[in-house]
Amino acid sequence: MARSRQSLKRRRTDIVKAKRNRSSMRTLRTAIKNAQQAEDPEERTNIVKRAQSLIDRAARNRLIHPNKADRLKASLMKQP
Repeated sequence: MARSRQSLKRRRTDIVKAKRNRSSMRTLRTAIKNAQQAEDPEERTNIVKRAQSLIDRAARNRLIHPNKADRLKASLMKQP
């Protein structure tokens, strides 16, 4: 492994980014799961709206691919 100051700093920042990405993805997956399992129609609209917001934010930050974001949102809207 390289021992230059630049590579050591890169490694530290990568660890911080990985933690942030892991946290964001966990929040996103939970929101999607909650939207798919919602029973009450009124409650479901609020949960789906929140999930779509998180999906859009993840796509904007390139956490997920924009096309995948569109597919996820479309599948949430098809749910009964």
